[in-house]
Amino acid sequence: MLTLRAVLLLLLAAPMFAAALWLPFIRWLAWGYVLLCLALFWFDWWRAGPISRFELSRQHDSKLSLGAENPITLHLRNRSGRQAHFWWRDEPSEQFVTEQVVFAGEVKGFQTWQTVYHVRPLRRGDYAFGDFTLRWQGPLGLVVRQGKVDAAAPVKVYPNLLDVRRYDLLLRNNRLQELGLRHTRQFGEGTEYERLREYLPDDDFRRINWKATARRHRPITVEYQTERSQNIIAVVDVGRMMQSPVEQMAKLDYVLNAVLLLGYVATGVGDKVGLLTFADTIQNYLNPRQGRGQFYRMLEMLYGVEAQPVEPNYEQALSYLMLKQRKRALVLLFTDVSGGFALQSLQAHVSLLARKSLPLVVTISDPDVVAMSRTRPHNSQMVYQQAAAIRLLDERQLALDSLRRQGVQTLDVPANQLSIAVINRYLQLKGTMRL
Repeated sequence: MLTLRAVLLLLLAAPMFAAALWLPFIRWLAWGYVLLCLALFWFDWWRAGPISRFELSRQHDSKLSLGAENPITLHLRNRSGRQAHFWWRDEPSEQFVTEQVVFAGEVKGFQTWQTVYHVRPLRRGDYAFGDFTLRWQGPLGLVVRQGKVDAAAPVKVYPNLLDVRRYDLLLRNNRLQELGLRHTRQFGEGTEYERLREYLPDDDFRRINWKATARRHRPITVEYQTERSQNIIAVVDVGRMMQSPVEQMAKLDYVLNAVLLLGYVATGVGDKVGLLTFADTIQNYLNPRQGRGQFYRMLEMLYGVEAQPVEPNYEQALSYLMLKQRKRALVLLFTDVSGGFALQSLQAHVSLLARKSLPLVVTISDPDVVAMSRTRPHNSQMVYQQAAAIRLLDERQLALDSLRRQGVQTLDVPANQLSIAVINRYLQLKGTMRL
């Protein structure tokens, strides 16, 4: 492929051929010039070298995170001693949202060039990256060569693991507030021993440790922390309403991201975590267990969960859970509430569940519906859309109010705030001894 510089060089031959109409000997000079240009083009093509002079690679996590900006790092190593100007095109899956896949740069001899771009998968599943296409310019800037490098590779998209890693990093540095988590651990409110410290005027005198006081000759009190090894069960509705999209992602995928982070946080503080997914029948069940192994079992189970085009059967799901789980537990039911028979079934069986456990019904609010309800209409179509949005919100609020009147905890938040809101509510309930 010729560059603009090469085309301009060739165009210089045009006046020579035009002058040859009056001075025939100039035609030979013009052809000589053309041959010289062709020789320069061949020389520049040869000096540009084959694609084997470059080593190209792509690095990324083996498991990409759903709905997150996953970094993809590209490395180009120049194996020759000549500097090269190049253009590099990567081929991520068409299902990924990305802003840029073509990159330009220069790499000196025996040096390495690298860049990072991001992809955002919108659905879980198996995907693949394609091959690399590279163009590089000759040292004279006359010719651009092109080649392909075999770089096709499969990749899997899981629920959001980047949030889990970020939580772990901030936890180690005692900076969880940057993630939006509130500090809810309350010393002295639990029943599990934490440590001894000096007595303060505001402390309950019943917490004084008299043996330690006698040894140290000053009042010493005992601090307690909230109990570990409590049962936390995520119950996920995978019925038709969970297929509805919010900002290009299905509600179910937001839920699975939240459940994964909840599983990591809860197993990290020593609680037992379980999982149940259901539609019109039970889809998956995982008994509550402790440890990071349970988190990875949840991860693999959540990877394969898909929404079903059917109505959820709350009666079967919650009856099955009460049969399998006899001990008291915090049950987080992720669903979408609406009126009618489904709501009546939900209310009846969540009330039964509340006799032995602490249920929390978690729903996702749709920002588009909220925005439409607040928009000033400019035509008859917008009036109809606004009326429909207001009706949907009113029905949703009535359903949530009905659950609260029966003593059921509820949490209704926008999709982009779901994970942090769920963790905050879990820590709040645990810290205030509601479990």
